[in-house]
Amino acid sequence: MVELEIDGKKVEVAEGSLVMEAAQKLGTYIPHFCYHRKLSIAANCRMCLVEVEKAPKALPACATPVTPGMKVFTNSEKAVKAQKSVMEFLLINHPLDCPICDQGGECQLQDLAVGYGGSESRYKEEKRVVFHKNVGPLISMEEMTRCIHCTRCVRFGQEVAGVMELGMLGRGEHSEITTFVGQTVDSELSGNMIDLCPVGALTSKPFRYSARTWELARRKSVSPHDGLGANLVVQTKNQRVMRVVPLENEDINECWISDKDRFAYEGLNSADRLTRPMLKQGGEWMETDWQTALEYVANGLASIKRDHGADQIAALASPHSTLEELFLLGKLVRGLGSDNVDFRLRQSDFSAALKGAPWLGMPVADVSTLQRALVIGSSLRKDHPLLASRLRQAVKKGTRVAVIGAGGEDLLMPVAARINAAPSGWTAALAGVARAVAAAKGVTAPAGTEGFDGGDAAKAVADMLLSGERRAVFLGNEAVRHPQFSSLHALAQWIASETGATLGFLTEAANTVGGYVAGALPQQGGANAQAMLDAPRRAYIVLNAEPEFDAADGRKALAALNQAGTVVVLSPFRSEAALQYADVILPVAPFTETAGTFVNAEGKAQSFNGVVRALGESRPGWKVLRVLGNLLEVPGFDFDTAEAVRDAALARPVAEQLNNSTDAPIRVTAAAANGVERIADVPIYHADPIVRRADSLQLTAAARRAMQVSLSSDLFAKLGVQAGDPVRVMQDGASVVLPAALEATLPANTVRVPAATEAAVTLGALFGNVTVEKAIDLPAGNNAAATATA
Repeated sequence: MVELEIDGKKVEVAEGSLVMEAAQKLGTYIPHFCYHRKLSIAANCRMCLVEVEKAPKALPACATPVTPGMKVFTNSEKAVKAQKSVMEFLLINHPLDCPICDQGGECQLQDLAVGYGGSESRYKEEKRVVFHKNVGPLISMEEMTRCIHCTRCVRFGQEVAGVMELGMLGRGEHSEITTFVGQTVDSELSGNMIDLCPVGALTSKPFRYSARTWELARRKSVSPHDGLGANLVVQTKNQRVMRVVPLENEDINECWISDKDRFAYEGLNSADRLTRPMLKQGGEWMETDWQTALEYVANGLASIKRDHGADQIAALASPHSTLEELFLLGKLVRGLGSDNVDFRLRQSDFSAALKGAPWLGMPVADVSTLQRALVIGSSLRKDHPLLASRLRQAVKKGTRVAVIGAGGEDLLMPVAARINAAPSGWTAALAGVARAVAAAKGVTAPAGTEGFDGGDAAKAVADMLLSGERRAVFLGNEAVRHPQFSSLHALAQWIASETGATLGFLTEAANTVGGYVAGALPQQGGANAQAMLDAPRRAYIVLNAEPEFDAADGRKALAALNQAGTVVVLSPFRSEAALQYADVILPVAPFTETAGTFVNAEGKAQSFNGVVRALGESRPGWKVLRVLGNLLEVPGFDFDTAEAVRDAALARPVAEQLNNSTDAPIRVTAAAANGVERIADVPIYHADPIVRRADSLQLTAAARRAMQVSLSSDLFAKLGVQAGDPVRVMQDGASVVLPAALEATLPANTVRVPAATEAAVTLGALFGNVTVEKAIDLPAGNNAAATATA
């Protein structure tokens, strides 16, 4: 520790700390623009100049290390004169357009100009002009003349997002921030640059010119879009969500949020929002009142139970629902005598004997301290953008990461070892790693892995896991959705045990862990999500889900729902499919309009309140389920508040229910030797109903890629296609035509047709063999079909 003095106050900080950090510890504010505690030191704005005893000139507090006995003066005549000179320099070319600037009212330059700016400028020459740039649908760079070249955005891209999408060109007053030769900014974390910009150079395109900052009310909330449970500040005006920004929480999301968390709010007010209950009568939809709709639902469910038995009632829920909603849904279904309730809609293998709720296996913050990590079956950047960022920061400090999967995703960080295999080869690849671990330790390999030696790649993964300390083996969303999930789980458990690693799950949604805690899954031998669709029921309750997009087989889900006699949909939105298969649609409030709780990947329950009134006549989902329980005379539905429901759901502590162990046997199969396999990851901006309706997110490059078929290099060459050529993909008797794209990192004989899209609904199951054809242009009038087939 080093002791120094700042403005006459003594403070002790760690050796190597900066004067800026010492001042912050004291609570002394030093003006600054380019400094940010999460970014590297640039010291290029010079606004933080302070006087240091015995130094010949003022020094930047953000780049000056502390020394024993140092005396710093932040408000001396010398320091203030230096700071005012810097402010005059920064304002030379800055436009005086605060009244029309979107940053007005929350601008650091505006704030500091009050204290350090002059009443008039001595600069009389013409100001420079920087032409605007189009960098995509999320960030506006239309006013780059305002830029003060702090380079926060550049450093964020390089150091946190992992990709340098913005950089600086030119020198002196000709400097400007820009992208490379007209490229767009496509990082899944790009919106954080808007928060970092201290002026109005980078602003939010969706929010631009829609409200002034002083008109907005601010409320805390929690993101429903992935398993992290990022903390949010939701800003509202006139009972409408206008903007979402991060709420700092070092243990979870630090001071960042993903673009999915930031811009998905547009979906809350989409044209699909329901405002009144709807009934289908004689094939026609009509709006009705709540009493009529709820009595219709209660009578319908009671009739199904009476005439066909309780087992003909099933419930499908989204893991993006709140803990309270999932708890009451399970309680309602079981109160009717059925146990057919599930939220694991995209899972297809339920043979794994789970001993508890699968979770991350550690606090989120501990991911940053890992030294070794093996990630199995995960589109890490798409599914968990902020966890990917934490791993990226850890790699900079020496962490080594290995990956097993089919995507070949660029993690924007060095990968120590990678096994790229088609989905049918994942168990064989993991068995090879297990055998390599066994050989290195001199122990017996697990039964069932005989003959599956993975070669040098498996040995590299094993050697990495057996070195270092603080190791983890993570199973991602694609591993959980895999048809051989139970074997992948058992193999990962064995590898983690033998290497001293922690086994963890990178959970899919905000309440994946909460679904287990709430009991929204079969508990007494009921049907799981797959069984409910394989053997269709007569009545379905669908909560916050669109099964055609959210189920493991969207085509099968549609068939099951269309044949049912009664389908009750509780959702904030109407969809074209729901209008076909539903009989009743009840408008329930999204997370911004209801109180609730999400249990994130680390098992932390985070409660939140609604930030605006429910739209129209929509109601909180837990209230709708409570009233249904009362109408059906199910005992135990006398809850008055969301807090009472939460307390009942959390009667048993979450920590006691977390368990990643399994007793499933290991069954390894060789990778398919022939045929073309489908890879069906869930695109980042198609993960849930709210995100799918966010217009700006659907204009991004990531959303456009979800509408293509990505081909491996061998298939691309075999078919003789060019990027954008129409390609027909056929699976189980169905076909779709999509534009082709080359994805060189895909394993041989694989194609990526993403899940949760219209094409995926047509094709069906997320895994399996497909046939790929390219249509060949024919002379006009020739209607023969000519194809080149792989």
